[in-house]
Amino acid sequence: MMILVNVFALLSAGLFFFKKISPFAFLISSMLWFALMILFWFVMPYLVYRKAETFKDRFKAILSADVFRIENERGGRSWDWADFSSWIESPHFYHLYFNSRSFFIVPKDAFEGDDVHEARKIFKAKIVKK
Repeated sequence: MMILVNVFALLSAGLFFFKKISPFAFLISSMLWFALMILFWFVMPYLVYRKAETFKDRFKAILSADVFRIENERGGRSWDWADFSSWIESPHFYHLYFNSRSFFIVPKDAFEGDDVHEARKIFKAKIVKK
C-alpha cells in the first residue's frame, strides 16, 4: 500500500511538472500523500503497539554457542541456530527468519551496551543462509 501511495505521489509530481494538472490538484494530492504517510508511519504503529502486551515487555537476549534464547519476566524460549534460515537488520530490530513466511523480531534494546554489535557478529557466524 505504501508503494502504491508513493507511486501516486511521483505520478502527480510528474503530471504537475509537465503541466498536465493544475497546482490546486497537485496541492490536494500532496496533502493526501502527507496524511497517508503520517497514518502509515505514526498512527497505525501506535494503535497496534498500544494494544499488544508483547510490545510492552522488556526482553533479554542470550546468545550462546548452541542456542539463541530470549527471556522476559514471564518466561523464555530457546532456538537452535540451525532453526534459522537467514536474518536481516533494521534500525531497531533484528529479524530472524525460520523460513520465507515465518520470522522472529528481536528488539535491539534486548542487548545491553555494545552487545548489539557482538550480536551482529554472532548472527553472521551462526545463521548461514540456506
